[in-house]
Amino acid sequence: MILLNTVILEVKKSKFVGYYYKIDSIEEIESILVSLKKAHKKARHLPYAYKFGSMLKKSDDKEPTNTAGVPILNIIEKKQMDNVLIVIVRYFGGVKLGAGGLIRSYGKCANLVSEKENR
Repeated sequence: MILLNTVILEVKKSKFVGYYYKIDSIEEIESILVSLKKAHKKARHLPYAYKFGSMLKKSDDKEPTNTAGVPILNIIEKKQMDNVLIVIVRYFGGVKLGAGGLIRSYGKCANLVSEKENR
């Protein structure tokens, strides 16, 4: 695994920290998620999406259904990326963003963090 980029996006006091990894195996994903959960103990959510060959997976990690994992996965598919994992750590800032706000924020953060590889 190689960490290619990180980015921080702030939206209405919520902080979104994006991590973009190039992965060599599915097994690496679990260890990355465990280490990020340890590093961000106060974070509310750690949604992610990955594409490894023909395997796709997304997780909203307790965000409302399809408001986090889907927008991340959409960026991966739109940019035709492969063997990648994008994790976005969210620190809740006290202001509810609503479903549309979450979708836009997670999508924007995923797009920003993945720009390094796709310029």
